[in-house]
Amino acid sequence: MLDGVNTRIEDLNTVITQTESHRQRLLHEAAANMWSWEIKVKKIKAIYHILNCCNIDVTQQCVIAEIWFPVADAGRIKRALHQGMERSGSTITPILTTIHTRMAPPTFNRTNKFTAGFQNIVDAYGVGNYREMNPAPYTIITFPFLFAVMFGDCGHGAVMLGFALWMVINEESLLAQKSTNEIWNTFFSGRYLILLMGIFSMYTGFIYNDCFSKSFNIFGSSWHIIPMFKNNTWNKEVLLDNTVLQLDPAVPGVYSGNPYPFGIDPIWNIASNKLTFLNSYKMKMSVVIGIVHMIFGVILSLFNHIYFKKYINIILQFIPEMIFIICLFGYLVFMIIFKWCHFDVHSSQSAPSILIHFINMFLFNYSDASNAPLYLHQVCIKKIESTAPCCGFAVNVWRVGVKTGKILRTSTTRASYIEVCSSSILVADHGGGGHEDDEEEFNFGDTFVHQAIHTIEYCLGCISNTASYLRLWALSLAHAQLSEVLWTMVMHNGLNNSSWVGLIVVFIIFAAFAVLTVAILLVMEGLSAFLHALRLHWVEFQNKFYVGAGYKFSPFSFKHIIDGTAED
Repeated sequence: MLDGVNTRIEDLNTVITQTESHRQRLLHEAAANMWSWEIKVKKIKAIYHILNCCNIDVTQQCVIAEIWFPVADAGRIKRALHQGMERSGSTITPILTTIHTRMAPPTFNRTNKFTAGFQNIVDAYGVGNYREMNPAPYTIITFPFLFAVMFGDCGHGAVMLGFALWMVINEESLLAQKSTNEIWNTFFSGRYLILLMGIFSMYTGFIYNDCFSKSFNIFGSSWHIIPMFKNNTWNKEVLLDNTVLQLDPAVPGVYSGNPYPFGIDPIWNIASNKLTFLNSYKMKMSVVIGIVHMIFGVILSLFNHIYFKKYINIILQFIPEMIFIICLFGYLVFMIIFKWCHFDVHSSQSAPSILIHFINMFLFNYSDASNAPLYLHQVCIKKIESTAPCCGFAVNVWRVGVKTGKILRTSTTRASYIEVCSSSILVADHGGGGHEDDEEEFNFGDTFVHQAIHTIEYCLGCISNTASYLRLWALSLAHAQLSEVLWTMVMHNGLNNSSWVGLIVVFIIFAAFAVLTVAILLVMEGLSAFLHALRLHWVEFQNKFYVGAGYKFSPFSFKHIIDGTAED
């Protein structure tokens, strides 16, 4: 009996072992096919979801689908329909019929891996209306440039450029890793944007002559210091201390010959009045760049009016807007450039204040004797009141106010709305639900209030937007001062140690300097300059011509469905 029980136990163990082996074999085979099964299930569910959006004609035994698609892809869609008919063995030829609808077409901007990052910046503000002027092509240049004006440093730009080049060169291997880190994916998707920001930062850094708070002396300084000794400009105690160098261009002979060929003379890096000089330079430069940027945005609105054939807006909106911004802020740019060119170091003390001139022009105050005319025969238009009788009435002459409004176009791919009839299963681009675009009846009261609001918004916006561009000046000075403080308090102390211990300490000091540079000046200051450049494009530039009230074209894509990035 014991032998019989042992035999049965061995048989049961054999069966259990074989069962477990068979189960493991089946699970391994299932695991090998799990990924492909999951993709098939997702594709089948997606196909059935799209088919549920179609209409079925029982009598004709066909499927009717209403879709949006780019006109440029019409040939590909026709070939796909015929290929589906052949594979399904259907005898009914697919039919594409254009139908008319009152729904506004979706907006589709064709991008590549280089332009996708810049288009995402624009779309984050708002997807453009159909065929509205697209700011993305211009943002490719203006965004990195405005960023670099605030982040101008050759050294920091070189580090940023190196990081972007590493991502661009290894983009295939980095894409294959499919990281789930959201912060890393954000940086990686904007690798070409970071690349251009690094290049432009190096360019503006050469103009500022700033590299980790130090200057390049490539061409030799054009400043001569000997005349300052001869004219007793320096105090002897200051000379012995050798810590203060007050540059005075009014001293004869200190500045002769040609100026520094490119950028700012390196002598200003060791001058005690460096900040005073750069303050005026960068502030006026920011105002000039900002006004040119805004005028360019107003000019782009002209293409919207021409394309949508709203010629009345050109006369009643575009022309008054251009007159307002050029006569006021274009004149401000003229005064800045004229003052730069007309007054030299000897006559600068008597140069009038542009700010006082501008304020007086708004206040109609022209009796200020302390503010001399900027140029010969400078005249201003002001309110003139005369009580002289004219046919029994008093005569009043006023400035004429021009009422302006704002209708803000991006060049998007043309879209067609078609009806597709086919007996085969159709998997084509699907634009999703349309947006109703019913035209409202004209109401004079609503239109008057709407245009009055936009008139006030534009006029006040031009003033506030011009002041907003001063952030270019403020952040540029802040970045330069932070860089100088970091060099003086960290790296300079380590390099001053001349003992043998300093050879060891300098490695520790440099490591701390590198970590603080990356953490504070590259990451924190870089994100700050990025956000401010983003605001300048969204608020100050795009609102001059871009509405961004459309909806995005979301094509049917297996790739997006499998990746989980498909939009609802």
